[in-house]
Amino acid sequence: SVNLAAALAARGLSVGVLDADVYGPSLPTMLGIAGKPEYRDGMMEPHAAHGLKAMSVGLLTGAGDAMVWRGPMASQALTQMLTQTRWGTEEAPLDVLVVDLPPGTGDVQLTLIQKTPLDGAVIVSTPQEVALADARRAHALFQKVGVPTLGLIENMSGDVFGRGGAEAEAGRLAVAYLGDLPLDAAVREGGDAGRPVVIAQPTGEVARRFAGFATPVAVAMGL
Repeated sequence: SVNLAAALAARGLSVGVLDADVYGPSLPTMLGIAGKPEYRDGMMEPHAAHGLKAMSVGLLTGAGDAMVWRGPMASQALTQMLTQTRWGTEEAPLDVLVVDLPPGTGDVQLTLIQKTPLDGAVIVSTPQEVALADARRAHALFQKVGVPTLGLIENMSGDVFGRGGAEAEAGRLAVAYLGDLPLDAAVREGGDAGRPVVIAQPTGEVARRFAGFATPVAVAMGL
């Protein structure tokens, strides 16, 4: 999600990214940001990093804190980040808000669907069947609530995970296949260093692939 957001920003769009994985927030690490957001007039100011506006529950709690929350608390945290963050202004609105969701079809997904209109979902899966089953369920959820699936991406393609599973699944689901992303140390290194690979190596192969994902997503949203 971070690299896709960066690829969308590279197209000249104003982009925010919201870490909705409240139990395992990784956005602060991947963007190299820390510290609680500032409050102004009852609204939280998102952190700015690499041309993105960013918010995560990891910025509201201690780095090592375990989120021992039941579903309603997770939903409340997501609602707060969605509705009480100053993502944009009338003079400078966001073009895109990328929301990184945890796996599954639980409280966080349902809260997002209920609290804000969605232009579409990008589903990411590794090639093997046990992961594709989750992707299938996510697509079914979004279909039920009228949210289009903008496309399917195959992550960690090749090597031990195999190849082509997500492309075949996209065909079965009749949704766009956006492409694959092979295992690449640069993606991990950039995430650990707080400098996403699309930013750190903008002319590299991985950045080119993310640009390839971003183009049809932007087009599908009319951007």
